[in-house]
Formats: sequence, structure tokens, C-alpha cells
Amino acid sequence: MVTLGLDKIFNPKSVAVVGASDEEGSVGYMLMKNLAGFGEERKVYPVNIRKDEVLGFKAYKTVNEIPEKVDLAVIATPAKTVPEVVKQCGEAGITGIIIVSAGFKEIGSEGRALEQKILQLKELYGLRIIGPNCLGVIRPSVKLNATFLNKMPKEGNIAFISQSGALGSAIIDWAIHENIGFSNFVSVGSMIDVDFGDLIDYCGTDPKTKSILMYVEGITNARKFMSAARHFARTKPIIVVKAGKFRESAKAAASHTGSLTGEDIVYNAAFKRAGIVRVEEIADLFNCAEVLGMQPIPKGPNVAIITNAGGPGIMAVDALISHGGKLAKLAPKTMSKLNGVLPPYWSRGNPVDILGDAKADRYEAAIKTCLEDENVDGVLIIYTHQGVTDPVEVAKTIVKICKHSYKTVLTSFMGQTDVEAANKLLNENGIPTYSTPEQAARTYMYMYQYKRNLELLYETPEELPVDTVPPKRPITVMIRNAAKENREILTEPEAKKLLNYYNIPVVKTFIAKTADEAAACASQIGYPVVLKILSPQIVHKSDVGGVMLNLNSEAEVKEAFETVIRRAREHKPETEIQGVTVQPMIKTRGYEIILGAKTDIIFGPVIMFGMGGIGVELFRDVAVGLPPLNQTLARRIMEETKIYQLLKGYRNMPPANLKLLEEI
Repeated sequence: MVTLGLDKIFNPKSVAVVGASDEEGSVGYMLMKNLAGFGEERKVYPVNIRKDEVLGFKAYKTVNEIPEKVDLAVIATPAKTVPEVVKQCGEAGITGIIIVSAGFKEIGSEGRALEQKILQLKELYGLRIIGPNCLGVIRPSVKLNATFLNKMPKEGNIAFISQSGALGSAIIDWAIHENIGFSNFVSVGSMIDVDFGDLIDYCGTDPKTKSILMYVEGITNARKFMSAARHFARTKPIIVVKAGKFRESAKAAASHTGSLTGEDIVYNAAFKRAGIVRVEEIADLFNCAEVLGMQPIPKGPNVAIITNAGGPGIMAVDALISHGGKLAKLAPKTMSKLNGVLPPYWSRGNPVDILGDAKADRYEAAIKTCLEDENVDGVLIIYTHQGVTDPVEVAKTIVKICKHSYKTVLTSFMGQTDVEAANKLLNENGIPTYSTPEQAARTYMYMYQYKRNLELLYETPEELPVDTVPPKRPITVMIRNAAKENREILTEPEAKKLLNYYNIPVVKTFIAKTADEAAACASQIGYPVVLKILSPQIVHKSDVGGVMLNLNSEAEVKEAFETVIRRAREHKPETEIQGVTVQPMIKTRGYEIILGAKTDIIFGPVIMFGMGGIGVELFRDVAVGLPPLNQTLARRIMEETKIYQLLKGYRNMPPANLKLLEEI
């Protein structure tokens, strides 16, 4: 069980502060002040080789000298001294350790060597370690502040886990101002031992935690992370901000905490498969946590927007659609009802603009009517104060109608002073409100994504029947032969042979080493045909002029053979030319897609699907998923791409065989 030993860190009866100091403003000073000041019943032992007393507490030279059993040691000494301190903790039977010191793998090989020593000691003594290079742990319910922050947030039901200590510090300050409480606050730093998977498990079993929020730069143990998240995401929403989306920011993450970062698109796929909601901004973390605790989860992406101002309504539409949402198509019955209760100049559609002079009764009529529409999954209500309407009365009306609605209701009362009392009333009654319509629309779609992701948790891929399992030996031999030749890519014939082993249909392909052989192959296939250069070193054949299409005679085939060979040698003189491939020319208009697999450095094997052909790198219309898949999971991956809309049939193009694609 990965939570084994963590209680010594999160609920210690006694704490040793190694590097304790009475120098005001130092890390050792702040740790002592916090641990001694907040938890009156907790025993605190300062450890300082030069002091006999720190802040009125008897000090010890080492942890071995402390006469009583200690649960947790917080280490704040220079990095090079930390392995020896950890060794002393192990000898003294202190199994819970927080290392706030920096200077480990984030600085390079010297720091990594120190970490290796600590890891060896961890295994030897059975320790649990948070850090290094972290802020520490706060648990308000037991008055534990094992950080060097001089603030204690109130007790709440949100667990916040951050890979950045500085960001965590800002979050604590902001949360205190916003009156947001925490069940647990953990700054994990470099995660030498305790990682996100451990902490999801711990917070998942913690009855005081209702939702888990995380700032992530990189994941160390993907298997543990996925297992923990999948286990608890159904009962406790897990919401993540993942930094390092681009090459430049990923590089910064590596220098910050030494994080190993895989491809961002793979993180997206992993989060979806684990039931996790990924958001863009820190504020979104708390918005989502709030709304998931207040409102029913949306059944669909179709939203009715009710507003007393046109501009904010348009902004809400933009935000909704840009995050994958849809404007609900109001039923004729709904339109008829709205025509009967709204002024003649209302917008006559969705967004439902009820005009600037709308009072509470007009809001009531519009909200009730939209909630009754079966096409509407959720309602976003926008209010701008225009001097003629009492915002508190509008808020009371919304509470009366929506407090027990089975549909999701979000609001945006725009402004500050004029709407402050109304916002307070809404929040107190479980109706989330946001300062901008964009925030509200974005939050709705995060909620819907959570619902979609939870559905994936219930998809269980079936085992392949024995007669469909590909033969291992010939596949292994083929790959080993390529590896012996220092090739990372199979030739086209090899690749097609491999696909055949997996019962994936491929176009009939012949290999020709001479012009006469090419003509004979073409005659056997039937005209028209295609010739492509065959070389282990040439992957993108069209880049070297190595593809000739629509060849209709023996003469054309022979001439094409000489042409593609000559072009290949001109572009790449050192290339090994093995001949050409001869294939039938497919004249039916179709779609080019890419379907493949690769190994991600964090999550392992992933499957990718998207637009193929020359547009692969230009449009980057690709989605990925984590195997194993079933047909539902395969369809979800396909739906994330733009080409999926074309595959369903577009204008005069027929639809592709989507069921066959799913099976492949």
C-alpha cells in the first residue's frame, strides 16, 4: 500500500527540525515558529550542531540525541549534508522525512548523486520522504504547518498538491484572502520518494478531502499515478494544471525541479483515461472544485445562455465553442413560450437576450422556460447592472428556481460593488457565480469533460481471441534484423508484412529491382499503377521525387523506374537503393490518415490517429490514446481530430468505414 508510513508525515505527534535557527527570517527559524506555534500539543525538537537552545527549546546536536521517539524530521540544511542527516534519522527510527533543502537533481549530476545516496538510505531504513526542494506540508485539521510560510489557511475539503513551492506559497496567500480552506497542502518538490500517485492515494482515503487539485510539471511513476487516479476519480474529482506544454517551458520545468517531461498531448490522453480534468489556469482549479461540489454534472455540451446584455452573451458563446461546447438549439415549443413572456425585441434565439431593462420576473420566465427544454443540458445566466434592476432580487429568483435543478446552472454577475451582495447570496445557496462569462463557460466545459472522462473509466477492453493474436517469432526476427542493421524504421515491404501479421489490410505491393521486373509486376496487378522508391534511408519518398502516379502502360512503367532511381541517387548519393515498389493506383477519392504507435518516455506505449499524407506535420491534426483500447475508446480518439468530421462524410465525399477503422 503506497500510503504506508505517510501518517507519520501528515499527523506527527513529534517533530525534529534539523537546521533549526533563532535567526529571524531564516528557513530554520520559520519552521520552528510554525511547528511550535500552531500545534501546541505537538513536541518539537530543534537540531543544531552549534546551539544549545533555539527559541526557548532545548537543542540537540543530532537527531540521535533526542531522548524520545520522533515521528517526523524536517531537514533544512545544505544539500551536501542531507544524506548524513537522513542516515541519522534512519538510525534513530524516524521514518517520516521532509527535505526542504534545494541543490539536488535540478542542478545536475552532483545533485543526482546526492539523491542516489538518499534513496539507498530510504530503502535501507524504510523511510518515507517528501522533497527535496520543497516547501513542505500543511494540514489545518491537526494544526500542522511543516513549511517555512508564516500563514495557516483555514480547514477545508480541498487537497492541493504542488510541484512548485513558490506557486504553493502564492496559492496559500490567495486562499486565505478568498476564505478557501484545505484538508491538505503538499509541496512535493523533486519527488525523490513520495510522488503524485502516493498523495492521490493518501488524499483519496482521507475523509476530510472532497477534491484533489494539482499543479504538475512532470510525473515520475506513470503506472502508480494512473492506478491511483483511476481508483479515486469517480468519488473525488481530480483537477490538474499541467505546466510545460511547449519545448521551451518543458526545458524550464527540467531546470526547476528536475522533472522529466513527456509529450503534452500524451499527458492529455493519460488524464482523460484516468478520469482527471485538465484546466488551463490556477483559478480554474478552484472554480472547478467549487462547482463540482455544488452543481450536478452536465449530461451534455448544449448550453442555453440567458443575458440582459448582448456583448457579454457573445463573449460567452466564443468561450463555450472554443472549449468544445455548443449553443443549445431551442425547441419550437421553447421559442413559442419565450415569445409569449419576453418583449418583442428579444434576440429570438440562443443566446436569449432579455434586454437591459429586464427585472427579476423576466429572468424567472426565461430561466424556467430554458430549463424545461430537453435540448438544454445546462444554463448560463449573465447579469450586468444597468441601474434599473435590483441584482439581489435577480439572485433570489435564480436561487428559488435553480437550487434544486437537476441541470447545471452557472451565473456571471459582472462588476464588483454593485453585484457583491448578489454574488454572496448565490454562492451561499450553491449557485456558482463568476466575474466574467468566459470563466463560467469554460468551467461548464471542464465539468462536461469530467463527465466524459469518467465514462472512459468504465470502458474495459476485451482480450483478443487466441486466433487473432499475431505470431511473435517472425515479428521479433524482423525487428531484430532491422536493429542489427542500425535501422530505426522498417522498409515499406517489411511494414506491410508486419501489418499483415496483425490482420490489418494493406494495398498489394510488389518489389522490382529492374525496369523489366517493374513492368511485369504492373502487368500482373493491372493498370494503372504507382511506383515508389525503395530505400531504408528514404522515409518521405515524395521529398526526393521518388513517387510516380497513374502509370498506364509498360513503357510508362519502365521510364518511371529509371526516373525514380535517378532522382533518389541525385538527392541522396550515399543511399542504398533496393529497387522500387509497384502498387495498384487507387483512383477512388479517399482520405489520408495516419495510424501508429510510439513509446512515450513517461507513459510508455501510446496509439496515435489523425490526418495523414503531406499534411501530417503541417496541420498536426493528431490525437493519441493509451492502450489497451476497445471500439468506444478508439472512437473517442478519432473524435478528437478535425479529420474525423471529414471521415463522417463531407459535401460530395462519401463517409469512411468508421467501424472498420475502430477495429483496426
